[in-house]
Amino acid sequence: MDSIDNESVVSAIGIERIMELIPHRYPFLMIDRMVDIVLGESATGIKNVTVNEPCFQGHFPGNPIFPGVLIIEAMAQTSAALVINTLGEASEGKLVYFMSIENARFRKPVTPGDQLKIHVSRHASRGNVWKFNSQAKVNDTVVAEATYAAMIMDH
Repeated sequence: MDSIDNESVVSAIGIERIMELIPHRYPFLMIDRMVDIVLGESATGIKNVTVNEPCFQGHFPGNPIFPGVLIIEAMAQTSAALVINTLGEASEGKLVYFMSIENARFRKPVTPGDQLKIHVSRHASRGNVWKFNSQAKVNDTVVAEATYAAMIMDH
């Protein structure tokens, strides 16, 4: 196993830093915080799911379920923030576009009051294309997982 340089480990970043790294904003910013960050390798995004989420107005009245596509988006935003943070200041605010999503699985519903912990780890990277494996958990139970690739682009 490779040794990890202390400069490549970041304990946590808050919402202000996330908004410097990626251009997403309310109502489509899907992560509130990131922890356990190893630059270029892995991170955990945190999404506090509240009943105030706009999606719950229609998904589903009387039985609010956080949409699976938004869980996938939270995975992608966690990965994008990790990549941009890894690449440094010159990359801040660049767009990260999905290229592919594979093996997406949704195991359990996510509801208001849940805290999603989105664990992402780099599977491969080449140039401006990065591939990640991800699992989203609530209380240590896997609720969703996917493998996906994304490309970093200028506006």
